[in-house]
Amino acid sequence: MAEDGYGLGKVAQWQRDKFHEECGVFGLYGPGLDVARLTYYGLFALQHRGQESAGIAVSTGDGIEVYKGMGLVAEVFNQAILKKLRGNLAIGHVRYSTSGSSSLANAQPLVARMRRGMVAVAHNGNLTNACSLRQKLSAEGAVFQTTTDSEVILNLLARSQNYSLPETLLNCMQEIQGAYSLVVMTEDQLIGIRDPFGVRPLCLGKLGDAWALASESCALDAVGATFVRDLEPGEIVIIDGQGISSLHAASAHRPAHCIFEFIYFARPDSIIDGENVYLVRRKLGRNLARECPLEADLVIPVPDSGVAAAGGYAEVSRIPLVEGLIKNRYAGRTFIQPTQEMRDLGVRLKLNPIRPLLRGKRVIVIDDSLVRGTTSRRIVHMLREAGVKEVHLLIASPPVFHPCYYGIDTSAYGELIASRFPVDKIRELVGADTLYYLSLEGMLSTLKDGTTNYCTACFTGVYPIPIARPEAAGKYSLARKERV
Repeated sequence: MAEDGYGLGKVAQWQRDKFHEECGVFGLYGPGLDVARLTYYGLFALQHRGQESAGIAVSTGDGIEVYKGMGLVAEVFNQAILKKLRGNLAIGHVRYSTSGSSSLANAQPLVARMRRGMVAVAHNGNLTNACSLRQKLSAEGAVFQTTTDSEVILNLLARSQNYSLPETLLNCMQEIQGAYSLVVMTEDQLIGIRDPFGVRPLCLGKLGDAWALASESCALDAVGATFVRDLEPGEIVIIDGQGISSLHAASAHRPAHCIFEFIYFARPDSIIDGENVYLVRRKLGRNLARECPLEADLVIPVPDSGVAAAGGYAEVSRIPLVEGLIKNRYAGRTFIQPTQEMRDLGVRLKLNPIRPLLRGKRVIVIDDSLVRGTTSRRIVHMLREAGVKEVHLLIASPPVFHPCYYGIDTSAYGELIASRFPVDKIRELVGADTLYYLSLEGMLSTLKDGTTNYCTACFTGVYPIPIARPEAAGKYSLARKERV
């Protein structure tokens, strides 16, 4: 492990400069369909949300069969495996660990046998009261097989079997706090649940007579389903042989959709909470051009996250947009990490400049966010080596000052360069001639009801959901309770 050069602690590899995606969930109620194969396609479309593990659970009519493994969707599954997963409904999951270690035991879906049958759960998000609930359930005799907070949900469902299914689900939602989108499967029902704040996305689609649930609409497109709508915050959707029904838990007085879904996490072709992700990112670039007009020869994006915003910046500034950095499409995930001596060359595995195009030019580099700073520094250094005259680094979001506790992989201020240094010092550290972040107002104005319906805690420190977070002494204290 190498020091990041900024005194921010140790980093495993240069890719840690970005927030990692949370997880992706998919569910399909489709009697007569090849539900396992369609779920595979849905997970493939959600691969960007998690690259550590993948799993599919299928209701066979006599129980639930599950297959999961470490790696990408295409690495975990093959034709023979999918052929064995036969049934009428299925759920699937791709994971990046935000709670619990990276191991096969924590891969999802999680499956349990209960008195009234089997149940499977796939979870995207993070429970902020998972520790206290786990301690309570353990004291009552619950046995945990994993270290993930998703197993807390499974245990709560198992301990409410004297109630009807709707009552069981509502009771569970009353106990858990935090950000969660769930797809739950019994032997004959598919269920979708979205937390009362709607932090994590979940949408509903229709495929002929079948119904699908997915983290993003791009997964519905992948299986040929038609997008119907987003689940509302606090909504439970139950799909079975009788059709589809909906009920609501008490929702928050204001939604708090994760704004980073639009900045970075979601695929550009997805529609989330009524907004097309690509169009929002392009608006971010336009506002960036209005706030920070510069004289330069070229606008180049950091692929792929900065492409849409760079297009918006070029449109307003009338500076030519070029693909100055070429991305190696096969370097997104590697099992062979660079040696200590090769650490600084890690970025070259993924990006390479077009030197004749850039030499002697004043270049505006657009990226979606700057979290830890390590990759930005190496990109700037690479451009200098390519002969770029000036490097102006513009970020299509505000500085990330605060950790996220709702399902993103940062939970320490020391990991965030903006929480440690002022902008001028960060500019010096990354080696750019200019460093500019889009303002909070410039970001929020790109979204419908942007000032009221989105969680901006990583920028503002105003957390919509109470958080019990570990302190230096190993105890837990309640974070601030302000709501957005």
